[in-house]
Order: sequence, then C-alpha cells, then structure tokens
Amino acid sequence: MSLGQVLLVAALAVPALGAAVVALLPGGDRAARVAGTVAAGLTLLATLPLAGGDRSWTAFGPAPAVRPWHRLDLPWVPALDLRFHLGVDGISYPLVVLTALLTLLCCAYTLWRVPDGGGSGRALVALLLVVEVGILGTFLALDLVLFFVFFEVVLLPMYAIIAGWGGADRRRAAAKFALYTLLGSVLLLVGVYVVVAAAGTADLLALTGGTGLSRGTQLAAFTLLGLAFAVKSPLWPLHSWLPDAHTQAPTVGSVILAGVLLKMGTYGLIRVAVGVAPEGARWAAPVLGVLAVAAIIVGSLVCLAQGELKRLIAYSSVGHMGFVLLGVATLTATGLQAALIGNVAHGVITGLLFFLAGAIKDRAHTGALAELSGLRETAPRLAGLLGFAAVASLGLPGLAGFWGEAFAVVAAIGRGGPLWTTLGVLAAVGGALTAAYLLRLLRRVTHGPASPAVGRIGPGLAAAEWTAWAPLVLLALAVGLAPTLVLGVAADPVAALVGVLR
Repeated sequence: MSLGQVLLVAALAVPALGAAVVALLPGGDRAARVAGTVAAGLTLLATLPLAGGDRSWTAFGPAPAVRPWHRLDLPWVPALDLRFHLGVDGISYPLVVLTALLTLLCCAYTLWRVPDGGGSGRALVALLLVVEVGILGTFLALDLVLFFVFFEVVLLPMYAIIAGWGGADRRRAAAKFALYTLLGSVLLLVGVYVVVAAAGTADLLALTGGTGLSRGTQLAAFTLLGLAFAVKSPLWPLHSWLPDAHTQAPTVGSVILAGVLLKMGTYGLIRVAVGVAPEGARWAAPVLGVLAVAAIIVGSLVCLAQGELKRLIAYSSVGHMGFVLLGVATLTATGLQAALIGNVAHGVITGLLFFLAGAIKDRAHTGALAELSGLRETAPRLAGLLGFAAVASLGLPGLAGFWGEAFAVVAAIGRGGPLWTTLGVLAAVGGALTAAYLLRLLRRVTHGPASPAVGRIGPGLAAAEWTAWAPLVLLALAVGLAPTLVLGVAADPVAALVGVLR
C-alpha cells in the first residue's frame, strides 16, 4: 500500500479504535477523555498529508470527472460487486481536514468541561469519535453504497449526544433530529437503489456524469437524492429540526452539527446528486435556486426577531447554507467554488460562534438576549471574540465569510436571465439582512449597562477555551485573506465536474 492509502485507512481506523479505547479503557473518566483527544489529534495528523498526489486533471476530457489524489479500492461484498472504495480530492479535502480539526477541538474542550447530563465525559468523547468516523467516511467514500453506510453512521451517536447532554428539552429535540434524518435516509436509500439498479455499478468514478443513466432515471434520482440532502443541509422548508437540535445540544454537539454535519448534505448534493444525475440537476436548478433564496430571506428575518442566543445562531445557519445551495444551483464553476468555500467558512465561523455562545450561557446561566447586555463591561475578551465571529459571519471582506456569499450572488447574476438575476438581487438583500441581525446581536449582548446575569461573568478565559478557539480565529483570517487555500485545491475538480454538466 502507498502512503496515501495508509493515510486513508488511518483517517477512519484511528478514531474508530480511539472510540473503542475510550469506552473500554480502565481507569478514571479524565484518562479516557485524554485518550480520546489523542486519537482525535492523530486523526488530524493523518488527514493533513492527504493534500496533493495525482493532479493531472488537464489530461482528461469529459470523463472521468473524478480523479482522486489518493485512492484505495478493495473488495467489500464481492457477491454484490460492492467495494470498499475511498479517495480524496480537492472537493473533499478541505472538509476532511475541517472535520478532523473540529473533532479535536471538541474533544480537547471536554478536558476542561463536560456538559451536564446523564452521561460521563468518557461516553461523550467516544460518541464524538464515532460521529467523526461517519462524517469522514462520507467525505472519503467513492462507492455509493459505502457512502450511504457512512452517512447513516452519524445518526445514532449524534442523537445520543443531544439526548444525553443537551438542555431541558433535549429528548424532544433529539427525537425531531432523528425523525427528520430518518426521512432523509429513506429517500437517500431509494435514490441509491435507483441509481445502482439502473447503472449496474455503485462506483462514483464511473457514475459521475450520468454514465449509463437515462434522462428519466436521472430526474427521478436527483429528486430523491436532492430531497435527502436537503434535509441534512438543511434547505427551507425542511429545516425545522435544526434550531431545536442546536439550541438543546451541548456546546460540542452544536459545534459538530453546525461545523461539519450540515456539510454532509451540501457535499452529497455536489458529489452525488449533481455529479451522478447532471440532467436532473439542470432540470431542478431553478427550483433549488428559489428555495435557497427563500432560506436566506426566511432565516434572516427569523434571526431579526429571535431572542435566544443559540437559537439565533442556529437560524443563521439556515441563511448561510442558503448561500451555499444557491451557489450549487447555478451549476457554474463560480457557483460551485462559492459553495465549497462557503461550506468551509461556515464550519469555521459558526463553530466559533457556538463555542462562544456556550461559554456565555455557561457563565450567565441564560441565553436570553434581553438578559445578556453589557458583556464588554465585565468580559471584554469574550465580547471581543464574539464581535470578531459576528463580523466574520456577516461577510466582512478580509474574513472567511465574505467569499462564499459574495460569489454565490455573482454566480447567480452571471447565470443571466430574469429568474437568476432576481435571485441574485434577493440573495444580496438577504446578505444585508444578515448584517442587520448580527449587528443587532452585538448591540444587545455587548453594549449597554451590564445585566445581573452578565454581572456574574468574570473577565478571564480558561486556557482550554483559548486552545479551542484560537485555531478557528486564525482560520477565519487565513481563509479570508488567502481564499486560494480552499479555491486553489478545488479549482481543477470543479472544472472537471462543470465539464460533465454542459
């Protein structure tokens, strides 16, 4: 096996083994959490060198449209011609590294504080590692059935995280998350069956471009797959599970949910739905664009009226992911690039926002905006970090949030025609509303005299908090100032994918 193949296996095997070690390790709860954090760190080290490899994209024509930098292809279920087929390219690599980084930061955060609930820190870390296996496997799978299996691995452990360590209404929120996700899973399973039965293969390298699929099959497949991924993304009006799950989940659960779990939907939409059924994508693009802009506007308007901190950030995800989906809907290189960098930026910035929201709620014992005024008077460092994260989220140029939203609008207007021009203009209005609700958030939380709840907050921050937050602050700056960190690695695979859409 080559080094790249070893690293692909290690990216999945290390967190899986780490979860088993954490669950079975004799000794105290803290020792198990340390072991889980070490496993998450080793996973990040395994994913970083996956960049590079075979970059000879210019050598091929319309097919194949996917050429991984590193690839592992082994028999899995020979009787059904299913293979354990893994690979990584410029579309999946940034999300793989982001997943490994956020999992490490969440595991490290548990060394400082385990959220209240019925479970131990040991169990929480083990579940985080299992979720990591499912998410990484989703981004690395190049077999459609294997993709479905990894997609489903995430469901039960995330349900357990919300139900075990969440807020007062955690069980209802966890059940809602599970029911919506199961609905998406059923649609995904049927879509996978339609594609595999019609094409006679589950290999995504062979399927990309719609090879072997009739127009009718592609329309049916995209409808099923698109709805399945819309639930996970989430696309309005299938988003109602998200605010409850985010609000009730513990801090680390919210970070993983917002940071990378939602990206499974948008990644699947690009890699599987658009790639496998390009005719279906072209047919459904206007509807997807309209729903994406509706998500932007609705999410922003709800945020303007929202009075709870975590719930506001949760609804902001609906709007931000709307920009990602608008980029995908344009089916252009600019739009897909905007979607990819928007994915990464949202994961970094919203992950930071949920870390900060959790810190504020833990100290003030409330998330009501009306009770959180004057934060800069008692905790200026925490208020400053919240201000940085908010302006990054509203798309300030020079920070990561700018590129995805700006170029999604550019892509929509560049697509031309009355519909797409209107969608681009409405999305730009949604961007202005995003700025409005985030500035409202800062005014309510950081300005004015300190409320009694905020008066209890001390000025200091724990070392574990700085450790968890600093990489996200640096990444928001780095991606904002040097977007080529994401766009550079994704340029060639996006060009190849656009080639099969024409």
